[in-house]
Amino acid sequence: MEKLDYWKKITKLPAYKDLEWNIPEQKSGTVSIIGGNSQNFSTVIRSAEFLNRTYPVKNLHIVLPDCLKNKLPPMPELVFCPSTESGSFADSTPLRESVDRSDISILIGDFSRNSATAIAIAKAVKETNQPVLVTRDSVDLILPEMPNIIERDSLFFVASLMQVQKLFRAVYYPKVILLSMPLVPVVEALHKFTLSYSTTILTFHQGQIIVATDGKVFTVPIEKTHYTPISLWGGTLAMKISAMNLYNPGQKAEATLSAI
Repeated sequence: MEKLDYWKKITKLPAYKDLEWNIPEQKSGTVSIIGGNSQNFSTVIRSAEFLNRTYPVKNLHIVLPDCLKNKLPPMPELVFCPSTESGSFADSTPLRESVDRSDISILIGDFSRNSATAIAIAKAVKETNQPVLVTRDSVDLILPEMPNIIERDSLFFVASLMQVQKLFRAVYYPKVILLSMPLVPVVEALHKFTLSYSTTILTFHQGQIIVATDGKVFTVPIEKTHYTPISLWGGTLAMKISAMNLYNPGQKAEATLSAI
């Protein structure tokens, strides 16, 4: 079998502990957390509260559709963007500016599943050069638009293996990921995919948290962490990954692994 020099198995945590010294003592950076719809916005608020409590972010923007204006008390962090009739994001300049003016944006999910919102979100991602992290149902939302954004740099995915499977299919990638695959061919597929596209993927398979970026693949046994196969996707890990990459630009693998 081919020697997998690009695969590093991490068994001792914390990994890259020295990156914690790069977290500034004074507040710095601008982060936008984008998500929610007229019926559900709890994950957006909860994730923002966690990030604000845990990391010294100077400017935190909670970006919501404006149909929620009357459901929330006035807060300086809230940014409201035009919404569709169904109560989710419409294509708008405020939405695109929220992404473009942030050092990193997180698409945290709870979007309404409609094509107008998918196009609006994908357009905002495509038109910025800033890092964007996509997680939870945001991944599924923008799958139809993925061929238009996958080529851009600094795109992060925190996604289940089923979502990664759909991602490969959405961009017509010739390699196929199956949920029944052993770990090795999944690692090989992620190695080749992240050589083709400048994206960072965190996923989970066969008891291993997998991080792939720039053709390098790292695996961490989930039993060595505080996470479960369910809590990986709750939003907290996505916040940590975003913060660590904010404070450690250009070190995608190290920053993402230190977040774990």
